[in-house]
Amino acid sequence: MGQPAEKQRRATYVDLEAVPPNKVAELVRGTLHVFPRPAPRHANAASSLGADLHGAFQRGRGGPGGWWSLDEPELHFPDPDAPGEIDALVPDLAGWRRERMPELPETAYFALAPDWICEVLSPSTASFDHDEKMPIYAREGVRFAWLVDPIARTLEVYVLGEDRRWGSAVVHRDAARVRVEPFDAIELDLSVLWAR
Repeated sequence: MGQPAEKQRRATYVDLEAVPPNKVAELVRGTLHVFPRPAPRHANAASSLGADLHGAFQRGRGGPGGWWSLDEPELHFPDPDAPGEIDALVPDLAGWRRERMPELPETAYFALAPDWICEVLSPSTASFDHDEKMPIYAREGVRFAWLVDPIARTLEVYVLGEDRRWGSAVVHRDAARVRVEPFDAIELDLSVLWAR
């Protein structure tokens, strides 16, 4: 008879903290996921989108204000499979309405789920973002999720339903000029995200 399979140890936040700073690490259901830092197209898409939203929605320049808009915040959510443990996610961009989060926390992470997240997809992260992170964002009540693919030149927009399930994606492509919830107070020129 063969030996029983050895039970794999659950990763913890201590494991995440040990990851070198030139990597991006996330913790989902006791599994540590480590990725390379974003490639230039990925970084450009995230930076360009973040700049448009930050000015209009955090600073109120050319838009209504009323939001915190942040690059790569670390989010901590309780792991439902392991009491006392957490899922630690790092979306490329996230936003909180100031009415829900009047001040930034003193911690190095956010325990309050954002109102909106944006993941910029890359070949190394796309399936993880879709299959692992999106269900957690839904579970935690994030109302809006955007998936930006700088290679396919698409913006997928998801809205959370009352049943905490994502509705069908609305997909915008190429050089479309769009108004998209929750930031539909301004028009976004998607061509800026794909600049080379």
